[in-house]
Amino acid sequence: MRALLWGGVSGAEPLTLLRARALRPEKEASNVRGMPLTDRVKQIMSWYGSDNPGVRANLVRMMNHGTLAGTGKLVILPVDQGFEHGPARSFQPNPEGYDPEYHAQLAIDSGCNAYAAPLGALEFVADRYAGQIPLILKLNNSDTMAKMDQPISAVTGCVKDAVRLGCAAIGYTIYPGSGQRNRMYEDLRELIHEAKDHGLPTVLWAYPRGAGISKEGEQAADITAYAAQVSAQMGAHVIKIKPPKDHIEQAEAKKVFEKYNIPTKTLEDRVRHCVQSAFNGKRIVIFSGGEAKDTPAVLEEVKQLAKGGAFGSIMGRNAFQRPKAEAVKLLQDVMAIFKAGG
Repeated sequence: MRALLWGGVSGAEPLTLLRARALRPEKEASNVRGMPLTDRVKQIMSWYGSDNPGVRANLVRMMNHGTLAGTGKLVILPVDQGFEHGPARSFQPNPEGYDPEYHAQLAIDSGCNAYAAPLGALEFVADRYAGQIPLILKLNNSDTMAKMDQPISAVTGCVKDAVRLGCAAIGYTIYPGSGQRNRMYEDLRELIHEAKDHGLPTVLWAYPRGAGISKEGEQAADITAYAAQVSAQMGAHVIKIKPPKDHIEQAEAKKVFEKYNIPTKTLEDRVRHCVQSAFNGKRIVIFSGGEAKDTPAVLEEVKQLAKGGAFGSIMGRNAFQRPKAEAVKLLQDVMAIFKAGG
């Protein structure tokens, strides 16, 4: 069977060329060779010793792909915003983004480790792009048309969908702090168990929110670290959290932060505490890009994440809402920062 094209398209090429490019065969598929494990990847994999060979192979598959292959760092392109925030808010800043194929190609052209999306988007591209870039199927999603004090996302895909589409992992969102958290945790536990049976690791979005947490508290240093700890305890292989802010939400936690002088003044300090909270840095913790920012602000934040020991970034709107060439350059600059360690 002929290999699919790994090459990219330039930002100047119309989107209609993407499909033809994706289907063009490589000249010599036999020239594609596997990449041996680096010492860093071996070290990370030693932390996942209870997992079966299938799960471990797919973790390696993501860590050994793209520009950051072998570094133990990950930059993932997630595009669930059309579902989560609506199409106009998500894609009108760069209308090419209305087409799911644009995002898959962007992830390839920029050298990302993986591309994450809901079921429909992956079904649209998997026949042409599975094998070119690791895919992550986001199994639950929510929308902004309903306002809830105790948020919970609907399950919109299943593990068998991920297997059918050739995915390297499943993705799932929890809202620690929501009154619906127990249902989310219980559903997640079953999904992680089923995914492991099929050799798939889990990438967990952990976003604290709910009636018991203030808006400022959703990204508080103590709450974000708590979300990382819950995620690790649930069995997540890769944990996605938001960059923590210099705020302590829980009164009892504040006493401990003050007693032991846990530093929170810089983002680097707060990231270090969050990574420490996920099994003392022995779980892969990556950080979201958040709301759209200008390029200098994005890169400065990434520098602080890298210095704090973050394993990478999962960047959506700050990438795909830019013109193609600008998005590719931004993602490559982000990867360069992580590769250099800040």
